Amino acid sequence: MFNQFAINSNTYHGYSLEEAIKGASEAGFTQIELAAVKDHTAHVLPDMSDDELQQIKELLNEYGMTVVGIGAHSNVMTEAGIANLIKSIDLAAYFDCPYVISATGDAHNDADVIEDDLVLAKNLEPVLKKCEDTGKMLTLETHGNNFATGVSLKKLAESLNNRVKINYDTGNVILYGDVLPYEDLETSVNEVEFIHLKDKLGANPEWNFPAIGDGNLDFNRIFTILEKGHYTGPISVEIEFTPDGPENLAEVNESVKRSINYLKSLLG
Repeated sequence: MFNQFAINSNTYHGYSLEEAIKGASEAGFTQIELAAVKDHTAHVLPDMSDDELQQIKELLNEYGMTVVGIGAHSNVMTEAGIANLIKSIDLAAYFDCPYVISATGDAHNDADVIEDDLVLAKNLEPVLKKCEDTGKMLTLETHGNNFATGVSLKKLAESLNNRVKINYDTGNVILYGDVLPYEDLETSVNEVEFIHLKDKLGANPEWNFPAIGDGNLDFNRIFTILEKGHYTGPISVEIEFTPDGPENLAEVNESVKRSINYLKSLLG
């Protein structure tokens, strides 16, 4: 299972992609999920020039880092969001990775209420066609006020085609869904193809995602569920700290290193 781990570059929110790649590589990561969220963590974006994208590819090669997914949060209830998601599939093709990750609403302050899943399905049609044409997979994240749990996304994924699976975020289901990621993951694991591995501290609605092993989650239990469910996809480590964020880059790097050391000790 250890070879499934990657770093989510959103862990380095507020810092450059080079700082993210360097810090994660020095900690021991060899795989990365590239954050592609405009106005939040824009380490890569669909409208970057060929030269900019080539520089990123060279940076990845320099540190021996492989891309496992493009984290392209887009509001799929808007035309702009659908257009961005379609273009983000081209990024997945450029960086030769299988997955594009998105929620159904805005990355933050998600206010949309999706009353009819058929409308959502209709909106996603061009995205899924692009996935089919390029051999990519769209994974929808447990996030926001519409699909906050694995169970809710399992029902949605099963109603769509086989180019849609679940990106299960172990912290988000607590924050947004008010459930622990045990029975919920066990119920939905057969539709999960991407994991955001987050720890959690504080009350359920509190934004507090520390280094892996510093919070309250039972990762032994989580990994047992994944193993029993024959899960083979990426496990993208994401640390989002508190609303105040980390004190400095050194704190991020130290948290990343502590996380991977904890996972190594846990998995033997």
